[in-house]
Amino acid sequence: MKRAALIIIALFLLSTSFRASAQVTTKYGDNVSTLDGIIKAFYDVVSVQKGGKVYFERDSLLHWKDVRVGGVSMNKDGKPVIGFVTLKRFHELSDPYVEKDGFDEREIARKTERFGAIYHVFSTYESRNVAGGPIIDRGINSIELFNDGTRFWILGWFYDSERKDNPIPAEYLK
Repeated sequence: MKRAALIIIALFLLSTSFRASAQVTTKYGDNVSTLDGIIKAFYDVVSVQKGGKVYFERDSLLHWKDVRVGGVSMNKDGKPVIGFVTLKRFHELSDPYVEKDGFDEREIARKTERFGAIYHVFSTYESRNVAGGPIIDRGINSIELFNDGTRFWILGWFYDSERKDNPIPAEYLK
């Protein structure tokens, strides 16, 4: 009888230790322990009401140290060019605009590929100046992530916007 009780107690303790996986959150409350959590934080951190404030520190807690980010634009000849900057420089360039006019960007579809601890996410987005307002931009964020076994880190990202000559393929809208 004692042996059966010990086995039951041992199984209970073992099962509760496997179920209790620690959720990792940043000091701003962003859940970085799941892919869904870090992608949600990725969008939440840049969404701000008109006259509000974007917090570089909050965003930096999602990213690997010295990360580079960027986007595609068209040069004067209509050819695509890519610009990469540090996360800090990105905030210096974009924060005044989004704080002045407001910015709300939301994921509308996602395609994820994974191998071991590395992830690649094509995250289709829509941008507005205010939640529920007219769409001002759509495109795809290409996000590279690393999971260290405890949390996700954004290693880098870049985006390209939808244009007349660059529509978002149907496969990235599901």
